[in-house]
Amino acid sequence: MNSADATACEDTQTLAGPRKSDPQIAVRRILVHSTANATAQQAARARRLQQAGEELDKLQHACGGRCYSTAEKVTARIGVIVRKRRIASCLVTDIGADTAGRLTLTWHFDQDILARQAAADGWYALLSTLEPAEADAAVLVRYKDQPRVERRYSDFKGPLAVAPVFLQHNRRISALITVICLALLVFCLIERQVRQALGGNQTMRGLYPDNRAVRPTGRMILYHLASLQMRAGTASDPPIILISRGVQAHLLELLGIDETRPRWLET
Repeated sequence: MNSADATACEDTQTLAGPRKSDPQIAVRRILVHSTANATAQQAARARRLQQAGEELDKLQHACGGRCYSTAEKVTARIGVIVRKRRIASCLVTDIGADTAGRLTLTWHFDQDILARQAAADGWYALLSTLEPAEADAAVLVRYKDQPRVERRYSDFKGPLAVAPVFLQHNRRISALITVICLALLVFCLIERQVRQALGGNQTMRGLYPDNRAVRPTGRMILYHLASLQMRAGTASDPPIILISRGVQAHLLELLGIDETRPRWLET
């Protein structure tokens, strides 16, 4: 698979279970190269090497002085630089002494190791049990959609306010999980309905005080609809939803709800 900023190839990888008796599982391993990731990794490495080089140069000039009078102190300082800049794999150092007996430090970066690291820039692996007939390039598309799934975990802890509950029976646990999942499903469908009704880039104004155009989320939709009130009906006057802000009317329209005809449960 090739695109403007990514290249992919695949092979097979065998995974062993945590126990020796566990069967081995063969999965597809899709190796993806992203030019954007490669550029970022190269820039980060160059920055780390530059910062480490400046610190090592300072240490080199300070060797034998009051602060770094022994090889142990120089070694300890090198260790701090190595851990801070993450250059343990490519740094080569040598602590010695000159003809006057003063400590000296020489250092350099192993260019062969840096070249091997640069060759791996931008590559990452995706593991999948899907067969090529089921999903070829779609494996990468599904991976890119992963943040949408992760965002729903925050919805559990945020708008839905799910907290730990102690229950006596497994069936009650199962029932509670079912109710929570149904609530999350309704929450997601509300967000989906509003975005689909907006069409185009799926943005609207009025959700934030600065009136900027944003994609509505389920959290923000329910926040604005939470202040809606209903006027009780009479024999001659049906109940009606009272709208206090224009954004509420817009959201109800996008959701296909007629504020003049609220639905009541049949009793």
